[in-house]
Amino acid sequence: MSDKIIIESVTKLAHNWGRFDDYQVNHPRRDGGSQTVRREVYDHGSAAAVLLHAPEADTIILTRQFRLPPHLNGDTAWMIEVPAGMLDGESAAVAAHREAVEETGYEPADLQFMFNAYMSPGSLTEKCACFLARYTPGAPLHAGGGLEHEGEDIEVFEIGFAEALAMIGTGEIIDAKTIMLLQALALQQMRDGS
Repeated sequence: MSDKIIIESVTKLAHNWGRFDDYQVNHPRRDGGSQTVRREVYDHGSAAAVLLHAPEADTIILTRQFRLPPHLNGDTAWMIEVPAGMLDGESAAVAAHREAVEETGYEPADLQFMFNAYMSPGSLTEKCACFLARYTPGAPLHAGGGLEHEGEDIEVFEIGFAEALAMIGTGEIIDAKTIMLLQALALQQMRDGS
C-alpha cells in the first residue's frame, strides 16, 4: 500500500535545528478508497540510546538533564534518562557508544542492539536505536556531564536496577526510551534466570 501514498505538497514551516514541514498527503484507506490529509512533521534525525548495566552489582547508570517540552506540558523539566543522542551521520552503535562516554564518562562494553522504536510516529520522524551495554562501576573515563559547547549540563548517577524499574511506576521515570530499555533488561534477566 505504501506505493499508493502520494505526497501532494510540502510547505516549509521552519528549518532551524530540524525541519518542520506541513504535508498534504493522499493515502489509501482500509475500505479501498483514499483520502487526503494534512500533517505537520518534525524531522531532526534519528537517534541511539544505551542502558549501561553492571550485572554483578545489578546497578545502572542514568542521567538527569533539562528538557523544555515536559516542562511546557506540566511535568518536571529535569528528566531522568538513559544516555542518548543523534546519529550525526554515524552508525547507531557508534553513536550509542559516543553518547555514553560523553554523557556519563563510562565506557560501554559488549554493546547489544535491542530494538528500534519511533518516539512519536504521528508527528516525528525520529527512530531511536536502543542498546544495552555493560559498564565497570567506579571506573569512569571522566566525570561525564555532556558537552558544554552543546549546552549540556547532565547529572550522572548510579542506581540499583530494581530501584530504577520501580521509578517507572512512581512516575519518576517518564522518558519512553528509558522505560523501554529498563523493561527490556528486566525481560532479559527473566529469560536468563538472573
